[in-house]
Amino acid sequence: MTVKACVLVFPGSNCDRDNVRSWEACTGLKADLVWHKESSLPDYDLVIVPGGFSYGDYLRCGAIARFSPVMAEVVRLAGLGRLILGICNGFQILTEAGLLPGALSRNKNLKYICRDVTLRVENNKTAFTSRYAPGQVLTIPVSHGEGGYSCSPADLAALRDEGRVVFRYCAADGSVSPDDAPNGSLDNIAGILGRRGNVLGLMPHPERLAEEILGGTDGRALFTSILDALSGGPKS
Repeated sequence: MTVKACVLVFPGSNCDRDNVRSWEACTGLKADLVWHKESSLPDYDLVIVPGGFSYGDYLRCGAIARFSPVMAEVVRLAGLGRLILGICNGFQILTEAGLLPGALSRNKNLKYICRDVTLRVENNKTAFTSRYAPGQVLTIPVSHGEGGYSCSPADLAALRDEGRVVFRYCAADGSVSPDDAPNGSLDNIAGILGRRGNVLGLMPHPERLAEEILGGTDGRALFTSILDALSGGPKS
């Protein structure tokens, strides 16, 4: 089976090529770079909406990028069940586009945060996390100024009840308390799934720790899990 993947590029994106590199290094497969003005896409199996500062984060993060022509195609592909991965600014864009519930707002300390954090895998039965163990603690970098996740009480209940909270900020021993969320995210949420399970948004950057040369590989299993889901099973 041929897996077709792409990474979107918006004005201000700064993690697009990082994601291409990590996808290709982790899976051995090519990923296309797709400019945000494209209004028609092939039926990609995976679309990665990367981090950065699309449109300079004017208005609010992701608010303008949501109206780029390519996003209509992302919504179409999500509706067809294709996998959509939004990282950092990509997560923000996906909430603005209505593909994920809630919103991201200013960090609780009102400062930009760029450092490694620890995450706990809350659900490993997804297309994005099958190579992780349940409860596994990961070290993954964050790099954002508006990463505080919030949503309505009804949406939070649905996320919890349906197993759609995929990652939570935690302490090194895996315990979870509000102090462990560097940005003040509701319920320590670091990553969530859409209702159909094919759209994932997360604030931390798995592509930045996906190879030994980067200092760690805790992000690698996210990319290889996606490959497993798209190609029919784990690879040796």
